[in-house]
Amino acid sequence: MKDWFDNLEQREQRILGVGSIVVAIILFWWLIWSPLDKGQRDLEASVTLWQTSLTELRGIAARGDTSTGSAPTQAAGANQSPVVIVDQTLRSRGLNSAVQRRQPIPNGIRVEFEDVAFDQLVVWLGDLNARYGMVVQAGSMQIASRSEPGLVNASVTLERAQ
Repeated sequence: MKDWFDNLEQREQRILGVGSIVVAIILFWWLIWSPLDKGQRDLEASVTLWQTSLTELRGIAARGDTSTGSAPTQAAGANQSPVVIVDQTLRSRGLNSAVQRRQPIPNGIRVEFEDVAFDQLVVWLGDLNARYGMVVQAGSMQIASRSEPGLVNASVTLERAQ
C-alpha cells in the first residue's frame, strides 16, 4: 500500500490526503458527533418536560393544600360503599378503560391500572380524598412498558379515612 502511494504523483497524493481528511471528518460527524448531539437534545427535551410536569404538580398541590384545609366532605358518598364510589369516579374521569382489576377489601377496595396517565391518576386520587374522604393505604407504581411518556402501571389500596 505504501509503495502504491509513493508511486503516485505529488498532486494525486495531496488529493488522497485531503479526501482522507474529509472522509474522516464526515465519519466523525455521523458516527460520533451526531448521536451525541441527538442524545443531548433528547435529554434537554426530557428535562423541560419534567420541569413542566413539576410546575403543574406544584400547582395541583397548592390547590390541594387550600381545598383540604378543612375535613373532607363525605356527604356526597357517605352512604355509598367504596366500590360504588370508585366505580362512579373512574367512569366520570374516563379512567375505567385503564383498570385491569378491582378487588373489594374490608373498608375499601384495591384497584390495579395498566397504562394509565400518571397525572390523571393523581388528580383522581386527590378527588377521592377531597370529596369522599378516601385515602391511599398502600400503592405502587411502575413506568408502563409502552413508549408513550407519562403512562404508569399502578396498584392502589383505598380505604375510607376514619
